[in-house]
Order: sequence, then C-alpha cells, then structure tokens
Amino acid sequence: MRIIAGTNKGRGLKAPKWDGLRPTSDKLRETLFNILAPHVMDARVLDVFAGTGAIALEALSRGAAAATCVEQDRRAVALIEDNRTLCGEVNRCKIIRDSVERALARPVHGGPFDIIVLDPPYDYPALAAAVRDAASQRSPGAVLVLEHASRVTPPAPVGLTVTRTVKSGDSALSFYQ
Repeated sequence: MRIIAGTNKGRGLKAPKWDGLRPTSDKLRETLFNILAPHVMDARVLDVFAGTGAIALEALSRGAAAATCVEQDRRAVALIEDNRTLCGEVNRCKIIRDSVERALARPVHGGPFDIIVLDPPYDYPALAAAVRDAASQRSPGAVLVLEHASRVTPPAPVGLTVTRTVKSGDSALSFYQ
C-alpha cells in the first residue's frame, strides 16, 4: 500500500496485520482520485470508516487542505496515526475515534466537507443510514462517494441520488448528489 500521486507519491503506508480490515486497493484508490481530481485542491475531506487513513492521506498528498478520519477500531486508529506521521500530515489529518453513528450525528469538527468517502465493511448493516448521515456533513457542491461490494446495489436514502457507479473487481464506487 502506497500513496499514488502528489507530494507523498510512492510513500509506503502501514497495512493492518489483523483480519477484518479491508483497505481500498491502490488501483481502486487511483480510480477514485482520477475521478475526484477536479475537486481535490484545497478541499476539506472526510474519510469515514477510515481504516488505514489511505484515502485521507492520498487527498492531502494531492492538494487537499485538510482531512478528518472517522474510525472506531483502536488498532486502526493507531495505524492511521502511524501513517499520518509517515506522510508528515499530523497537523492536517485529524482523527475521530468513535462509532460512525455517533460521529456523524452532529457536525464533525473541520466540516462542512467538500469530499466525503465512506468505505464501510461490505456487510455493514446500517449502510443507508451511514450514507444519509454523511450527506449531512457536506458543503454546497460536495462529492459523496461510497465504496461497496460490486454485487450490492448502493442504497439511495431520501434526498440522494446515485449519479455514477464504477466497478473494479469485487469493489465498486458509487457517487451521490
């Protein structure tokens, strides 16, 4: 796992050494950021179900102004802390250790956000609620993206429309408006 482009291009990131955390592949992250490219510069980014922090750190490497990671697992939070230190992003990459439900139930510090990416476990039971609650953290014109299993139809909470879905192997990225 590595940063693909920008100021930290090629920098290796620490990966989990336990089961249950599925980091976004470099290939899928590259696809995501190729699509997001016009929106990244100076953006405020919210990485929900952050895992390794790779999405937030990739955005910062490509010119985002700030990033906030939401992650509940203490081991993953430690991994994000290590990775943001490796990338020299301790000041611009904030971490909220909390459940997604609690973190998104109120305005998240650092928001509203221009880019919001959710990468939940593929069997996450409250997916529609997480997408809906993440949408409440958007700035006007923000981009909201859900990574999900390609075999699953992305949820469409009231007020949100899936505008594009890109599939890559077992994974897909759905973009909302």
